[in-house]
Amino acid sequence: MQFHLNGFEPGDPEIVDPLERHPASVAQTSVPAEVDVLIVGCGPAGLTLAAQLSAFPDIKTCIVDQKPGRMLLGQADGIACRTMEMFHAFGFSERVMKEACWINETTFWKPDDRQPGNIARSGWVQDVEDGLSEFPHVVLNQARVHDFYLDAMRRSASKLEAHYGRRVVAVQPEAGRRVTVTLERADQSRQGQPRQGQHETVTARYVVGCDGAHSVVRASIGRELRGDSANHAWGVMDVLAVTDFPDIRCKSLIQSAQEGSVLVIPREGGYLVRLYVELVELGIGERVASRNVTLDQLIAKARRILDPYTLEVKEVPWWSIYEIGQRLADKFDDVPEDAIATRSPSVFIAGDACHTHSPKAGQGMNVSMQDAFNLGWKLAAVLRQRCPPSLLHTYSAERRAIAEELIDFDREWSALLASIHGKTGGPEPAKTQDFFVRSARYTAGTATHYGPSILIGESTCQHLAKGLVIGTRFHSAPVVRLADAMPVHLGHVVKADGRFRIFAFAPAGDPANPGSAIRRLCDFLSDSPDSPVRKFTRRGEDIDAVIDVRVVFQQAHRELPIEAMPALLLPRKGRYGLYDYEKMFCADLKGGNDIFAMRGIDREAGCMVVVRPDQYIAHVLPIDGTKQLASFFDGFLLPQPDKDVP
Repeated sequence: MQFHLNGFEPGDPEIVDPLERHPASVAQTSVPAEVDVLIVGCGPAGLTLAAQLSAFPDIKTCIVDQKPGRMLLGQADGIACRTMEMFHAFGFSERVMKEACWINETTFWKPDDRQPGNIARSGWVQDVEDGLSEFPHVVLNQARVHDFYLDAMRRSASKLEAHYGRRVVAVQPEAGRRVTVTLERADQSRQGQPRQGQHETVTARYVVGCDGAHSVVRASIGRELRGDSANHAWGVMDVLAVTDFPDIRCKSLIQSAQEGSVLVIPREGGYLVRLYVELVELGIGERVASRNVTLDQLIAKARRILDPYTLEVKEVPWWSIYEIGQRLADKFDDVPEDAIATRSPSVFIAGDACHTHSPKAGQGMNVSMQDAFNLGWKLAAVLRQRCPPSLLHTYSAERRAIAEELIDFDREWSALLASIHGKTGGPEPAKTQDFFVRSARYTAGTATHYGPSILIGESTCQHLAKGLVIGTRFHSAPVVRLADAMPVHLGHVVKADGRFRIFAFAPAGDPANPGSAIRRLCDFLSDSPDSPVRKFTRRGEDIDAVIDVRVVFQQAHRELPIEAMPALLLPRKGRYGLYDYEKMFCADLKGGNDIFAMRGIDREAGCMVVVRPDQYIAHVLPIDGTKQLASFFDGFLLPQPDKDVP
């Protein structure tokens, strides 16, 4: 898609009339007096969490923000492959891919050996390694990501809308794990009358602060951001420009001899470009605001770095100056370390409220959304009485470790890009390019690895599926659906609906045989009182309401009779008891993408792969490891009083 040709226009580019491109998505009513979850902040983390919780109409969710309305101009723009996988779970990955700019290659520029005052291309790399994900690395205005989340919320079972124009004044936890939040209104009535100064009070079971680096929620629970002070100033600007720089439509890392660095990020629409421009090294305790950097100075600096190429800026829809510093909160909830055994959290922080860093690695928005995806399904499981409140301790434990990795990565990456001559010994383009290549999986978002816990099993049986590593995201692969020969990606069945998945990879042999390993597994899951499928599913719910069982066979789809498969794999669901034909898949032998080979699955033994609601692999077990499977789910799911299922 091409747009922004005659100037920047926010909103949906497929809508011709600019006035209709960004309809309001604002709740017109007062905030409810009592809710299950109050989310503070309509940024990427807050909207991810709201979209996740909106899938559950039995959970009363409210999201507020002090801004007057939805975002039109974004800050962040990089969307990692892993984030695209998550977007697919929310149902809008196709919209993002259609509208975004795809980052296919990254080029590197250094001082010209013959004329050091000029820059020259020193190399290029493929941006994402082959096979890392079925989704690309893309760039899209953060405001459009917000739009997609708001649309998903509005279309959900909860029909959730955001309450803008609300500033948090106070957050007060009460006895019984209730939290009272006082809001000051800054919005207008339908008649346009201001409501400034009016107050609203919300009582919530859980409060989540997604309210940025200056988080009021974080301050209310006594958490602080600690870390390195800023020592470099950078400018960022989105521009519509005319230039003869040949790599303007590629992601480009440029390091000059004397003037510093520029990071070029092509933006959506074919014309817009983002430039990150290194400005100055700050003194101890100095803030960049004292330098009074202007837009003209920022443009002039970019021109000097790009020499001998020219840059004629026609329009700047958005620009900002920022300082680089890496800061991290000591914990992401309100429970002190010494009280974990006796208390469960009721106030949480996510995103920039608990970790801040530079934007140049494109990780901030991505990691923030993954924070919320991790927390969202856990809150839903506790509120719906599927899991005990103690499960919520795993949020801070898992995500703070990931934030520490992000801080360490950003510190090294920022130092490489800030190689100012005379300060750090001059630019080191070769080192920069090498670090970029080595960090490819991290920047793609696929390097996250959760350690063993009640939600992550030990790696005793990892050899059964070497390419599906416990604690990492489920790496999807092509399969063919048995019932209709439909080529699909197996990971795409993991939607943001709060359910666990058991992927059973059938061992060699005829699965239709009455004594097959798959049939024995299905008999256990459907009939045994120890079956987690039976134990944790309530009377009247569909058989897959909590744990969704899917099977992948090694045979081609035309070799297997669907009518001879276990009843669990052809379950009857819904008010009419209709058959669900989408539980069984076969290896994609025709396309040459055999999932058993691609993911290192033991063909003779087969295995079970348990996947969490946030798409991370919780366990790998033998196909006959029913006792281990039952024990794993017993560790965090609550038995349901009416446990019979249809």
